[in-house]
Parts: sequence; C-alpha cells; structure tokens
Amino acid sequence: MSFTFASWNINSIRARAHLVQDWLERHPECDLLCLQEIKCEDSQFPTVFHEAGLHVATTGQKAYNGVALIGRRPFEVTTHHLPGFEDPTARYIEADMDGLTIGNLYLPNGNSGGEDGYAKKMAFFNALAIRAKSFLESEKSFAFIGDYNVCPTDEDLAPGALSPTDALVRPETRAAFNRLQWLGLTDALRAVQPTGRHYTFWDYQAAAFQRNSGLRIDHALLSPRVAERLVSFTIDRDERATEKASDHVPVLVTLR
Repeated sequence: MSFTFASWNINSIRARAHLVQDWLERHPECDLLCLQEIKCEDSQFPTVFHEAGLHVATTGQKAYNGVALIGRRPFEVTTHHLPGFEDPTARYIEADMDGLTIGNLYLPNGNSGGEDGYAKKMAFFNALAIRAKSFLESEKSFAFIGDYNVCPTDEDLAPGALSPTDALVRPETRAAFNRLQWLGLTDALRAVQPTGRHYTFWDYQAAAFQRNSGLRIDHALLSPRVAERLVSFTIDRDERATEKASDHVPVLVTLR
C-alpha cells in the first residue's frame, strides 16, 4: 500500500483554510499534510478540518510561525518542539503514522536579526542533524519535511533571484543542509530529478511567479529505508496561480 505525505507553507491558515480544504478534496491520496507558517495560536486553528473528520495537531504561535499536521487517519504526536533547539518559537512538530516518523519543520529564515538571527538558523540545523543522527543510529524510518529556507545549489534558484549574501544561499547554510545528506538522508526531489530547475516558492513582488523567478526551499529529506520506498516527489506548481495563493506551493512525497 502506498503512503503519501505533503508539505505546504500556507502563509496564514486562517486566510487560506478554504484553499487547504479544496486541495485536500482534490488530493485524496494525501494521507498527511504538513503545514508551516499557520500564523495562529492553537485555539485559533480553523475547526473545519476537525468537522470534516480529519485529524489535526498544531504547534501554534500568535501571528507568526507555527506548524500543523492534518491527517486522514489518526497519528501520534511525539514532540511539539525540536529537541536541542533552545528557542520558544513554534517551528517543529513530529508524529508517527503508519510506521513512519515525520518531522514537520519551519526553519528560521536567517535574514532578520543580524548575526543573532542567523545563529538561530544554524542552531536549528544543528539540532536537526543531532535528531537525524539519533534516529539513524536506532534505524528508525523517518522523514524531515517542510520549509528549510535554503536553496541547496545555484540550480535551486532563478538567476538573480537572491543576493549571494542572502541567508538562504550562504555557504554555511548550504553546508548545514549538506551535513544532513552526508549523514545518510536523501533529498527526495533530487532522487527522482537529479538536475533541472524546480521551484516551490515565488515572491509576491515584481511578478516573480509570472517571470518564474522562484526558489526551491521546501524539501523532504528521507532516511535510507524510506528513500528505498520513494516513488515520486511532486511540486504542485499550479496552486501558486490560484486567487489569494500562498507564496509557496504544496510538495508531495509518495512511497510504495
């Protein structure tokens, strides 16, 4: 039996709950949807998903950040915070479903707050690497999916889309992402599409979507056993063209 999970930085769930509802109706194959930037406290998360018989868990925060899980079947939340990341912001939720542990993450952008803000980004990466190493040592089947706020290579952003000093492309940022791969994790998109420009985010400014001036910053990293089951990684680019769309689009991972 196949298993599909997806990630979507929704950029305010209260403003776009109807888009998520519609998307889930059109994608019945999605077993678990991981949302980032829900931008609300837990009590403010729209009730329409519960009312539709879906299973919901949130790690919310007033007006900023926040992550959530929406499942078609029950799942067990294992933590609402990334162990080792000493910061109160709502950026991580992890759950077990169908024998798979899925970490849904919203990694700090790193461009605000000066070097302290960038240090927070690197601290998250470090905690994630430690989490990955622990899981690998225990031979756990897992995936880390979400908005990583990193373009791993120059092929992952449109020419001229970012300054070379942007936190999403700094050498230290790319090295931190590579560290996760060197531990043994697989970039799901590159496993099925080793080359080529594929974007998951287009800014609202300067007609970025119309010009296809995008970034690939939404990723799924898979543990070895999960990578062996990988069938496809799909970027739902058409979602960016809908009215009042998020600046990110959903990405789907399907396992056999």
